[in-house]
Amino acid sequence: MVATVIFNPYAGRWKGQRLRQEAEAALRNAGIVFKIIYTEYKGHAVAIAKKSVLDSSSLLIAAGGDGTISEVVNGMMQAVDEGAKLPPLGIIPLGTANDFVANVGLPQDFNAATHVIASGVPKSVDLGLLKYTIQGVNGPEVHQCYFDNNSAIGLEPCVTLIQQKIGWLKGTLRYLVSAVLGVLQKRSWQSNIEWEHGTYAGKISLVTVGNGRITGGFYMTPHANPFDGKLTFVYGFVPSRREMFGLLPRALKPGPGSYVEAEKIHEFDSSWIRVRTLVPTPVHADGEIQSEATNYIEWSILPQALKVILPK
Repeated sequence: MVATVIFNPYAGRWKGQRLRQEAEAALRNAGIVFKIIYTEYKGHAVAIAKKSVLDSSSLLIAAGGDGTISEVVNGMMQAVDEGAKLPPLGIIPLGTANDFVANVGLPQDFNAATHVIASGVPKSVDLGLLKYTIQGVNGPEVHQCYFDNNSAIGLEPCVTLIQQKIGWLKGTLRYLVSAVLGVLQKRSWQSNIEWEHGTYAGKISLVTVGNGRITGGFYMTPHANPFDGKLTFVYGFVPSRREMFGLLPRALKPGPGSYVEAEKIHEFDSSWIRVRTLVPTPVHADGEIQSEATNYIEWSILPQALKVILPK
């Protein structure tokens, strides 16, 4: 069996390029027979993964960060939508945050990760589906993408837009500084939210939807579980900057004291969530901005849709 390695040299702000030879050596030392394809531009991993699955590749390996993994997953699922058989996915973490890796219990060290690929077993992981509407030239257009980890509207993608412009900081510190700048903007959106067992109408500061607990180093949906067949989502309206800054450090806590315990924050599980906003909001999936202005967003869960090679 020859594995197809989709390798992003830009992952972790060129961390992938620096570790390229070491990562290849780790694959060989683990006894993995592979061919390697390097991504050259944003979205390239989607095209490579889709073609590889359509060409009946028996194993795909995503070597990169959360963005790379998300692109590979989207390419794989696009091929499945065209009738291809889904192969298992191995992961070599080379990103800044490696949120998905943490959420499914994979090692952060890429040497250990290659040994998991060689000796682990494919396990079923849930996958999220995002649909959103934008105003096109000829009227409203519906777009969709898959997400393995997290998607959000409101504050969170606004923070993502900010952090994309910050090149002098790395890791969790960059996300934290971006979050502070996002809070200072004090934006809110009038919304209508529906989910399996409830509704809400009113202002929101954020709606964040998690398949996993961690995104960008923050526990935005601290009780999410990528194996339970449900999405976990959080919404809330926090009117003052003082209150929002008080909640920010609590979003770094996975357990008691989490920001979701605050009076104005609400956390639920559901297999689907729909949101309409009066004023357009940006939306992201797995940290990648899908649109900077959408008024209708729908999330749903695809239980056990992905096979990821995990430790036995």
